[in-house]
Formats: sequence, structure tokens, C-alpha cells
Amino acid sequence: MVHSPRWKLVILEEGNRSELELEEGSTTVGRAIENRIRLSDTLASRHHCRLELDEEGPWVVDLGSSNGTAVNGRRVTRSPLVVGDRIGVGKVVLEVIDATNERPAAAPDETQAIGVRARAADGGEGESGYRTLTDATHGERDNLRVFARITRQLSREMELVPLLRQIVDSAVALVGGERGFLLMGDGEAVAPPDVDAMRVRVARNFDRSDIAVPHSRLSMGIARRVLETGEAILTVDASADARFDGMASVEELRLRSVIGLPIQAGGETMGVLYVDNRLQECAFASEDSELVELFAAQAAIAILNARRVAELRERNEGLEHSRRQIEALNDQLGRKVRDRDSELAVVRAELGRERGRYDYTSMVGASDGMREVFQQLDRIIETELPVLIQGESGTGKELIARAIHHNGPRAERAFVCENCAALPDTLLESELFGHARGAFTGAHRAKKGLFEQADGGTLFLDEIGDMSIEMQKKLLRALQEGEFRPLGSDRVVHTDVRLLAASHQDLEQLVAAGEFREDLFYRINVLAVALPPLRERRDDIPLLAEHLLARAAREAGRPVPVLPQEVVAALVAHDWPGNVRELENEMRRLVVLAGEEVGVDLLSRAVHEARVEELPLEVQVMLDHPSDIKAAVADLERRAIEMAMLRANGNKSRAGEALGISRFTLQRKLEKYGIDVDELEEGEDPGGEGDLAAGA
Repeated sequence: MVHSPRWKLVILEEGNRSELELEEGSTTVGRAIENRIRLSDTLASRHHCRLELDEEGPWVVDLGSSNGTAVNGRRVTRSPLVVGDRIGVGKVVLEVIDATNERPAAAPDETQAIGVRARAADGGEGESGYRTLTDATHGERDNLRVFARITRQLSREMELVPLLRQIVDSAVALVGGERGFLLMGDGEAVAPPDVDAMRVRVARNFDRSDIAVPHSRLSMGIARRVLETGEAILTVDASADARFDGMASVEELRLRSVIGLPIQAGGETMGVLYVDNRLQECAFASEDSELVELFAAQAAIAILNARRVAELRERNEGLEHSRRQIEALNDQLGRKVRDRDSELAVVRAELGRERGRYDYTSMVGASDGMREVFQQLDRIIETELPVLIQGESGTGKELIARAIHHNGPRAERAFVCENCAALPDTLLESELFGHARGAFTGAHRAKKGLFEQADGGTLFLDEIGDMSIEMQKKLLRALQEGEFRPLGSDRVVHTDVRLLAASHQDLEQLVAAGEFREDLFYRINVLAVALPPLRERRDDIPLLAEHLLARAAREAGRPVPVLPQEVVAALVAHDWPGNVRELENEMRRLVVLAGEEVGVDLLSRAVHEARVEELPLEVQVMLDHPSDIKAAVADLERRAIEMAMLRANGNKSRAGEALGISRFTLQRKLEKYGIDVDELEEGEDPGGEGDLAAGA
């Protein structure tokens, strides 16, 4: 099994041996105190060389040292390293080993050994022609290896910003530079290229650290010349190069060795790659220019690829965002469609029966009981007489009061309501009639009462049966006289209000028990509306459930769950002691607990345990055929005929009489519905026309 080596250096200096494990990144070598490997040998430069370690292994880069850097006895500018290589820095030797087994894994190849032997035999010089040929071969091979490694690294990086840093670091390492800069525009290639439209995107030192204030650290004049000519520029001493005469930046920066080359793709210039070495003249050679030009071409391709990947990623993110928006809109539209479907189903069911002349859309109901209520309202609305609304808690008494007001002659004026059971007498009196400033502790300013606020409009007093006898006296006087005095004031206020009152208690029984004033009862009970409880209008429950479920889902911002038939049956079977309010709370609960469909197990225990079998026959038929009226009617008729035949002991004449149809019509319906007379109980026909067993 091949293992990945842990790279370590063995440092041999003046008979001393030390070891250092290489870490990913850059390790500098030299006499300066800031170097990680600090040497005392006077033949080593202050910043002699650096070792780079990446995922493919280490390599060494000479930093323009005075005496050069050698690998296995051969002087190099840059070179990849393998286990067993010996790096010469002056008199110091750095040996590359594999820390996993603490010994070289492979010896230098034969070509390296020949170079070493040749130098040893010739006192370190060797035969000039032989040495040059060997060094050139090694140099070309090392350049190819380094170039291949850098190309692979560039092809792997798809993020633009890390890629640009890697391009500059690789260029600096490739030629042994001190610093590197990359000037680019923010978008695509500029035509014609203009250095003023570009900015320094990356500025790096040889140790792969960022350079602060990059614009003041490079010659923009040289960069402009590269852009204008579209060709690479190499100078071994910029301060003495006639091409740069008059460039203030060259003198100010005291530039020496500089390489500048354009980053081009498709005949257009994207930017400028700028590498310099201020410490050393002739730091770069002509072959460096050729190598870096090849590198710039690869870098341009890598930049284009990264930009295309970024564009594709941005488009994909845009498409994903659009997809999520479309899904959200579709979900919202679906909810609206389901809400509209539910509302239309309610409207269609209600339109099947005459609901009245006025707008009662706030109240859902199509049963006979609600139809009678709507017909009552039609007669009440046109008057301005007081109305008493009676019904159990949760039946919608306030909705009836609002319908009377908003459809009546006072619709443009105020509608004011108060729950008499919610306040004690003192507060209720203040609420109804108002108070003057200082009338009691805490009365810091005068306040208008509800009677005064509702002047010209409608005053709705809910749960008036819970009002105390003393308050009933004061209310009666205000209604009889049409005037009152605010609490703590001698000012008389005249008002004109239409009174609507409601109570869940039977006020007549309260009057008989002496708990409600008889004169007040007759004052408020001029017109009366009795609201049926929900258990007496079960055929409205599916409509109400759909309507309330859709409203609860809309308020919660959730999709409307489906109510299966078995759930609707359980809802209809429940008696709903809390009436519509209880049903509304049940629907809100189901919106939270249910997914796409409501399960019977999610219903409240009391609702879940209701028995459908105990419902009236017409309600059971309605549950079996919730949306098919013809089928429901036919099923109801068939069941009624079967029941009449059973009660008449199979006698057709008596069954027809009970059903209100002739014997002949009954016979036709028996044949129509395929009722098997043989399966029904036999009985005598008093008309002498034969019994059921004899046939017709």
C-alpha cells in the first residue's frame, strides 16, 4: 500500500544535526532572523531560498542568493524535490527524508548521480561542455515538472479569488521572484486595454503573504507598456533600461529585475501579470520569460474557466431561486384556488336555497333553520326597532347584529358593541354613559360613553342577561328618555341609537325568576331572532368546516388540508356544545396538526367518539353523497321506501299512504330501485290486493 510521506528536513551545519518537519505552505531559509530555518553560515544569503510544500510534494526556490542553491550538487533556480534529495545552501546541507520511516525512500536518479560524480572528479567544476549539457537537461526537465504541477493545480481551482492568488504565487515561485501583482478589470476583457480601468486584484510576497497598498508598490508605467504592446517585457535592471526612461515609478521603487506579461485569451487582454525582484539584478533570464508566457496562457484559460463556472453557479442559483419562488407562488396559488373552491362550494350550496334579499355573506348556512333566520332578518333590517337576538354561546349572535346594522338604514353610521358580562357595574356604567374628569380615582380626563359614540348608529349589547338589576334601571331610563348624564357630570347628553341586544339565557325565565326587569325586557324585545344551535343544523357543518378550515389555513399561511369523508362524518355526528366557536377552534387545531389530509385520529377526543349511526337518516344520506345531489335524493328516497315497507309489514297500500304516493307509484319505484320484495317481511294487504309475497 502506497503511503503519503510526511516530509522532513535533516539540517547538517558545522557538524550539528537538527530536524524540521515541513508544513504546508512556505518555509524560508537564510541568515535573517525572520527565516524559519535560520543559518549562521556566512556563505548563505540573508534570504537565501524557500521551500514550498503542497499536495504534490515539496520544491525549492532560490531567492536570488549570492552563492546559489544546489540540489544534489546541481545549482537550481527552482526544482521539485523527492525523498533523498540534498539541498546545498553554502556549506549547509538540507536532506529531504520521509518522516514515516526516517530514511530516504529512493536514491537520486542516474542523471543526478552523474552530475554529482562529474563535479567531484573535477574539483567541483567538471568538464564545461558535459556540465552544461547535464544542467540544461536537468533544467528543462525540472521546468516541465514544475509547469505540469502548476497547471494541474490551476485546473483544480474553480473559485476565482483563490485562483488569482494561486496564479500570482505560482508565477513568483516559477521565476524565483520577490513579489507578484495581478491587474485586472472587474468584468470581461477590456478593448482597447486600459490600465486605468484595472485594479490590483492580487498582490503577494514570495512568502505568500498579501502586500498592503499594492498600487504604490509596482510600476504602473511598465504595466501600461505591457497592455499597449500586448507583449511580455523582461528587464534585468529597470533603472538602467532605456525603455523606462522618464518613468518616475521605476526610480522611486528602485526596481531591478522585472517581468510583465499580458493575460490574454481569444485575442483580448484580461489583465497584466507583474513579477519583480528589487534585491537582485539579472534575477530573470530569457528562458524565464518564455516559461512565464506559457504559464500566463494557462492562467488565462484557468481564469476563463473559473469565470464560466461562477456564471453557471450564479445562473444555477438564480434558477434555484426562481424555482423556489415558483414553488412558493404555486403553493400560494394552490391555497387560493382551494380557498376559492371551498368558498364556491359554500356559495353553490347556499344558492340552492333562498337566503334572503340582503348580503349575509359573513354567515355560512344553507339549512332550513338558517333559511328561516335569513327570512326573519329580511323583515327586521328595514326597521329601526330594537332587536333581541337569542341563542347559545358560539352561535354567531354578533354576526347577526352586524348584518342587521350593515344592511339597515344606519349602515353609514357607527356600530358600537360591548359585552355586558365582561365588566363590573362601575366600569360598565362608565363604558356605556362615559364620565367627567375627576369623577373617580384615575379619571384624569373626560370620556365619551358608548351611547354617545353610537349616536345616529347602532349599539349592540351582548349578554345583556348578565347585567345587574341596578344597571338595568339606568339602561332602561336611557332608552326611554333618549338622554343620560355621564358619570360625575351634570351635563345631559341626548342620543339617538338603535339598540340590538343578545343573550344566551332565556330572558323570559329570568323575568319570571325576578332576575331581569320585565319593563326592560319588553323595551328590548320588540323584534326577536332565535339562532338554532349547530346540532340542529347539521347539514351546515360540512360547509362551515370547509369555510373555517380555509380561513384558518390562510391566516396561518399554510395549505388547506383535505377533509376526507370519514372526518366530515365525525364532525357532523358531534353535538358541538360550543357551536360554531367550538368548530372554528377545531379547524384551527387541524390546520396545525394535519399535513395534506386530515386523519380521523387528529380530531379531538369528543369529536372522534361521536357515533354517525345515531344521526337522522337525511343527514346520513348527505354524508354518503356530499357533492352529488341527485344521488343523495335517490338514496334518501330508496331508504324511505324500504323503511315504509318494513313499518307497513310489506303492505304496499299502507306503505304508499305513509309515503303520500299511490300503490301504483310505489310499485314503479320498487322496480326502479331494484328493491327485492322477497327479502322484506311479509304482511297482509287490507285492501285485498294481495300481500308482498304474492307480487304485484
